[in-house]
Amino acid sequence: MTNGGVVPEVTGKQPDDYAGDVTPEEAFRVLGADPKAALVDVRTRAEWSFVGLPDLSGMGKEPMLLEWQVFPAMERNPRFADDLASALGPDKKDAPVFFLCRSGARSRAAAIALTAAGFGRCFNIAGGFEGDLDGTRHRGARNGWKATGLPWAQS
Repeated sequence: MTNGGVVPEVTGKQPDDYAGDVTPEEAFRVLGADPKAALVDVRTRAEWSFVGLPDLSGMGKEPMLLEWQVFPAMERNPRFADDLASALGPDKKDAPVFFLCRSGARSRAAAIALTAAGFGRCFNIAGGFEGDLDGTRHRGARNGWKATGLPWAQS
């Protein structure tokens, strides 16, 4: 426990610019165990609508939705860190904040950005929501939130 919260188990080497990568299962465990822990889905509105969202309703939580890159131009959201820091509030500065995208690339960049904005426990969910491409160049079967069987829903 750190500052009254649950300590996530990081996979791989601990980076210098954010708290590290965690598996989807580990993020889900901490989100359920730590009332202050938050999940931020940084995919686009189109992805949220057509691919689905993590379902945290069983924990009495909802994922925060904030695009890292704005669809359709896919330009980086210049207000991302400021808007998210404001939405999370100062009481989350020491809480675990988990970032999720399609496969783990945008969410890693978002974790780095929020760490630079003064949040000390920003984690990237490795494999993201859909996971890595499989041998047939499809996502959703190898790893990621959906492939591990964690709750999710489509609108």
